[in-house]
Parts: sequence; C-alpha cells; structure tokens
Amino acid sequence: MRVIVTLACTECGDRNYTTTKNKKTHPGRLELKKYCPRLNKVTLHRETR
Repeated sequence: MRVIVTLACTECGDRNYTTTKNKKTHPGRLELKKYCPRLNKVTLHRETR
C-alpha cells in the first residue's frame, strides 16, 4: 500500500525530495518542512502528482 511521492517546494517549485507514504492511512497530500537548496532555507514542501 506504500507509494513513492515527490515533494516540491511551495516557494520556488523545485522538486527536491522523494519519500514514501501509506495511501490508506494518509489519503490527503503530504506536507513537510524541508531544506530548499536553491533558497538556502527551510520551506514547506508539498506532495505533487
């Protein structure tokens, strides 16, 4: 049931990270605070399709 998802920065739009999530327990989009190398700071990263 785990799928690989891509995380994109909400400020610059770069797709910096990939991770896995369980679609059964978390049906919505994943949001994590991660480091963005382009902006040199921690920003919100959201799951993309």
